[in-house]
Amino acid sequence: MTVFLDSELSAAERNAESRFQVIPMPLERTVSYGSGTASGPEAIINASNELERLCQGKFPCEAGIFTQPVVACDGPLPDVMERLAKRTEAAVLAGQLPVTLGGEHSLSFGAVSGVVRALAQRGEGPVGIVQIDAHADLRIAYQGEPHSHASVMNLLVEDGVKLAQFGVRAICEQEVQSRQKFGVFYKDAEELVTSNIIDVALPENFPQNIYISFDVDGIDPSQMPATGTPVPGGLSYYQALHLVENSLKGRRCVGMDIVELAPNGDPAWDFTTAQIVYRLMAATL
Repeated sequence: MTVFLDSELSAAERNAESRFQVIPMPLERTVSYGSGTASGPEAIINASNELERLCQGKFPCEAGIFTQPVVACDGPLPDVMERLAKRTEAAVLAGQLPVTLGGEHSLSFGAVSGVVRALAQRGEGPVGIVQIDAHADLRIAYQGEPHSHASVMNLLVEDGVKLAQFGVRAICEQEVQSRQKFGVFYKDAEELVTSNIIDVALPENFPQNIYISFDVDGIDPSQMPATGTPVPGGLSYYQALHLVENSLKGRRCVGMDIVELAPNGDPAWDFTTAQIVYRLMAATL
């Protein structure tokens, strides 16, 4: 696998001490409809070579972008999650920002767990997740697997992590109950899209440390068809990005993942996802 933004980075901008630690994780174990997420990280990284250094008036590359080795995805899922958790924990302890490239959404459990552990060791407070997604991912042990992509947020809120969801438009009754039980903050797609909302204030008591979990199926299939579970009525590209960017106002990003790209042979969608990654990096500066 190559290096994220390989064509643009100087030698000084790609060392192991870089601010942005790109962690490829080609996980595909619990997909329940379309497949292909195992090819997502490589497609994103390859497409990133076509990006420009400048993004939103900023140069994220100047803070340094280091692409780590691929996380092994074999063996029991709890072991796989712990491998990723150790990577994100180490990055945060080193004062860096982990950027995990998926792969299916179940990986967020490992990624967030490592960030939470690191911040606890540093005495830097709790973490709140800002999730862009077509689905709530609050099911319990979906299809018998607690580490399913459809139940990843359930695991995290059960561990006490606060959650804010934007763009959901496919949700079951049990997930509605889980939102109420765990005090999940949400603005669903129909309200956001029909009213063209791009700025939603998080609750005042929401944590200052923000972890971004960006499932590309949160974007409407007309602008992002290369995903295993496309749902109509989704957010636009700019709307999704603005919602994340505005949620970071007055808060600090401590990690992120971009998941569920399932390359379909059209490089436009790989490039779109790479651009999302780089723009989210810019949003943290």
